[in-house]
This record gives sequence, C-alpha cells and structure tokens, in this order.
Amino acid sequence: MAAPPPKADIDWANLSLAANLTVNGHIEIRHSRSTNTWSNPVFVSSPNISINGLSPALNYGQQCYEGLKAFRVPLSSSSPQTKIHIFRPKFHSARLSRSAASIMLPCPSEALFLESLRQAVAQNAEYVPPHDTDSYLYIRPVLFGSSANLALSPGEETILAIYVQPIRPYHGSDALDGLVLDEFDRAAPRGMGQFKVGGNYAPVWRHQARAKEMGYGITLHLDSKEREFVEEFSTSGFLGHYTSTQKKKDVLVVPVTESAIASTTADSIIRLAELDDQHWTVEKKELRFGEVGDLDEVVAVGTAASAVPIRSITRLETDQKFVFDKSENGKLKGLAGRMADIQRGRATDTEDWCWVVDGYENTSVAVTDPVEVKAAELRGGGGLFGAIAARLGLWGSAKSA
Repeated sequence: MAAPPPKADIDWANLSLAANLTVNGHIEIRHSRSTNTWSNPVFVSSPNISINGLSPALNYGQQCYEGLKAFRVPLSSSSPQTKIHIFRPKFHSARLSRSAASIMLPCPSEALFLESLRQAVAQNAEYVPPHDTDSYLYIRPVLFGSSANLALSPGEETILAIYVQPIRPYHGSDALDGLVLDEFDRAAPRGMGQFKVGGNYAPVWRHQARAKEMGYGITLHLDSKEREFVEEFSTSGFLGHYTSTQKKKDVLVVPVTESAIASTTADSIIRLAELDDQHWTVEKKELRFGEVGDLDEVVAVGTAASAVPIRSITRLETDQKFVFDKSENGKLKGLAGRMADIQRGRATDTEDWCWVVDGYENTSVAVTDPVEVKAAELRGGGGLFGAIAARLGLWGSAKSA
C-alpha cells in the first residue's frame, strides 16, 4: 500500500529538534499493575498527557525512553509513490525493555510495541519527509510511572506514549571539535550508564553549554573510576578508525564499556564492517584515551545524531589534543553512507533492518483529550464508563513482556 504523500507546506530542508511542529497526535498505551495487562493503543490528538503530580516519574525519575527513525522510500525506481519503513524497531524494543527493567517499569511485548509504533507513524504519515531530503521522522517512545505514589516503589499505572517529529540530523553534517569532560562523571561503574533514562542526560546540559561557549560542539566522557578509558559522547556513541598495515585492512575501533548505551547506529555500522570482512576488521576493546591519538578518524553516532565526523578532541586537564584529518571524508563516513543507503531504500536490506509500515486506513480510535477515569469506575462495564472503556480499548488483553 502506498503511503500518503508528505505535506506540501513544510520547509523540509530547515527542520530541527527545536522546531516542535504540531503533528496529528501521538499514541498511548497504559499498563495496570494489579491486572498485569496493557491497554490497546489509543491515538490522542492533543500533545498533552494527564499525569498525577505525585507520580514516581515526576518525583523519583521513574522514566525511560527511546529514539527511532522512519523513512519514506520509493515503491520502485519508476514509481512516484512511496512507502514508509522504520529502522530496526526490534533493536529498540529490546533496549527499551532493558531500560524499563532497570527502574522497575513494565514494558510492552515486542508485538505490542511494534503495533504502537505502526499506528503512531501511520497516523502521522504525511509528516514523514520526502525521500529525496536528508530529513526523517524521529519517533520518541517515552515510558513512565504515571499514577500517584509517594512511597519509594512502583505505582499502579504506567504509560507508554509515542510521539513523532520530522527533523534533520541533530548535529548537522559538519565536523565538530570535542572536549573531554574531566570535571563531570556521566555514569558510575555498575550504575545506570547503559540504560536510556532521562536522568543520564539533563545533568550534563550545563557542561555542554559551557563547552559550547568555549567553541566545542560535542563533549566526551571517560570512565569515572580510572578517568582513562573512553566511554561515549554525551549525545552519541564513539567509533574510531585506523589502517592496519600488517593486516592490510581498515580497522573499526569500538570502545568496550558497561557504562555506555548500546547504540543502534554503532551496531549497524559494526555489522556492515563485519559483512565486508575482506576490507574491514572490527576491534572491540577498552580504549585508553591516549590511544585515541592513534586513530585517523572518529565519528559520533546516534539515532538523532546519525554519524557526525569529529575534527579534534581536546583534554584540557592533561593538555592533550588529537586531530583527525580524515574524519570528514574517510572510511567511517563510507560505512555510515552504506547504512544511510539501506535506510533510504537505495541499497538492499540484507539484514532485515527496515520494518515496513502499513494499514494507513486501519488506525486506532482518535480522541481529542482523553478524560482521566479511575480504573475501578471503568471496570464497572456498563453505562457511559463501560462504553468509553470498550471504545478506547482500555482493557485489552495484551500481556506485558
């Protein structure tokens, strides 16, 4: 089935994360702890969510999220019609499940997560940018404890809300200068660094702002125990490159750490290098900061960031600066380009990474601003509340993962 065409009144070449376009709406599903069930997906046209002020999400940070991409691609080389697919949604489902478990949140099954994604994208299909731009539809699932509970424990209700926004790559495509943050530790050993929770991001904003004032476009974290090993950039994963004269191959260097988030983009680029084993070898290891100077290319990789070339990395505390002359047009950019070709439908998806969205007409019930009704009242079954419950599918049978 062909997707609805993109809107004609949007300047697709000048999008950003700060644009906050008003799209058609978002998807919500709700989990009841007492029954251990998830509701069916509901489409909500309002961008707002009703949440109790005493919820664990607002008071104790019981919240995690994901970030995915959807792309518009031609149905065929000769057809003006297009289809829409989501890049590696099963990877993101598994990562969300790990993050949720780390803060005692229930997580929907993979099947329910995929169906919720499908509906969120299908209901906003005209906001998926044209296939001949570098823009894409960013998908933001956010999972949080929503009902009142002052006790230091999970509450009764959990909400998964899935929002979408058309954007361009977060950092753009120009090379950036990086700064090591020696005065701030992002994550502790055996801590929360590997999970995509909101608390891993807001604390670094003030350090990023100061770095930007100093002329650095991105910040890098070393491990908090030794302050010696590379972990990740504040917004992205770290990948490096050098050429092995002994093996006569390009070497993809991947820092090994338990305190960094598993990156979809990094995982995809690593896989593409593994598939091209005639020319590439993958080196996964604990990477000392001093060894970064042996690299001739570094890129910052992430869903919103894509693959951003790093021009240099400076460590003020030790008066070190490493320059990477080949990052902007090097071998890593070539690998990232192969991934982009798969995402854009220009290359064959041999790994089954692209999940096609269908059923643009088979979407969920739309409500302008859902009324918050207590579960006990809805479970009564009859009358107005029973009708609302049945209409919105609040007591669907999908079990939590």
